[in-house]
Amino acid sequence: MDFAYDARTNELREQLLAFMDEHVYPAEPVLAAQLADPDRAPWTIPPVVADLQAEARKQGLWNLFFVDKHGIPGEHGAGLTNLQYAPLAEITGRSPQLAPSALNCAAPDTGNMELLAQFGSAEQRERWLRPLLDAEIRSAFAMTEPEVASSDATNVATRIERDGDEYVINGRKWYITGAMNPDCRILIVMGKTDPAAEPHRQQSMVLVPRDTPGVTVKRGMTVFGYDDADHGGHAEVLFEDVRVPASHLIGEEGAGFAIAQARLGPGRIHHCMRAIGIAERALELMCRRAGERVAFGKPLAEQGVVQDWIAESRVRIEQLRLLVLKTAWLMDTVGNRGAHTEIQAIKIATPSTVEWILDKAVQAHGAAGVSQDTPLAQLWAGNRTLRLADGPDEVHKRSLARRELRKYR
Repeated sequence: MDFAYDARTNELREQLLAFMDEHVYPAEPVLAAQLADPDRAPWTIPPVVADLQAEARKQGLWNLFFVDKHGIPGEHGAGLTNLQYAPLAEITGRSPQLAPSALNCAAPDTGNMELLAQFGSAEQRERWLRPLLDAEIRSAFAMTEPEVASSDATNVATRIERDGDEYVINGRKWYITGAMNPDCRILIVMGKTDPAAEPHRQQSMVLVPRDTPGVTVKRGMTVFGYDDADHGGHAEVLFEDVRVPASHLIGEEGAGFAIAQARLGPGRIHHCMRAIGIAERALELMCRRAGERVAFGKPLAEQGVVQDWIAESRVRIEQLRLLVLKTAWLMDTVGNRGAHTEIQAIKIATPSTVEWILDKAVQAHGAAGVSQDTPLAQLWAGNRTLRLADGPDEVHKRSLARRELRKYR
């Protein structure tokens, strides 16, 4: 693996870094003010995001996540590889509330677009993928359920039953990211079509327009007290005798589990790429704070314990970045299946390591670190959820250990 970024990546990095300095960072206080506006319609995305999207499109910083294997026309994506996208996603992670959305590279839409590109029919792609690529609508991925252990996706209890030319859906989902947003027009719903089949062939996925009768968006779910309204929130959604045409099935019956795994693999590395950017920003804030504050007669930067935090943070960031780049390179060269071990490794290592760095940055800031006056508290809350999202640490460790043990049997 060549550790140098190629010319295209360097060009986009310089362009994106300038975009962050000139547009994204100055927009952060604007976003905070718009979110706090009492006249804002509930759960709507603040208008500053649309302003940034218009500028990003003008500069060609649009749909960068769409790697070239999907063959999306050039006007909709940059056609990058995972290895090229990794350092760009890291930069957007420095402002996770704004930058990914500004570039139309925010979850869950990215994963949903890749799913539709890979498994959707021509009709499904035209109806839903095209407007998602143009950021005309938003989407949600309805998999997690409150009444079963969703760490085991075979537990999904929502029923999807065939009735003539329709499917009927009944079930309850929660923490469905983006579903509170009025611009969310489509839900990708995973449920069981055949409970009698073998465990990994019981599930299927269907497309459910959010305004379909029987779909009730019951409430917004908070994350450590944050409503994440800037991303459209996380919803509890009830499906009661919801009917959709049979043509809304994605792929074939029984393929839901396999499709979910194909969707979650790229999603996991995208989270990790952005998390490295979060760590870089936390370290920057920690260093600036350490140079400004004086305790016991000298700056925090001269205190041995703080120097230890800073040194450890740099070492850990570099370790994570190398592992993420290796994983991206493997995904490009041998495919997602061939990079399975590394995808699990980064999903285990990155959120917990970034959590450690954020914790030290909070500690260096004292009371300010847990306040709304720095981004650290919200960054910590968002990063902590990554140890649950797309599979909890323990599931990935279990799978990785079994794969390792298999070599010795």
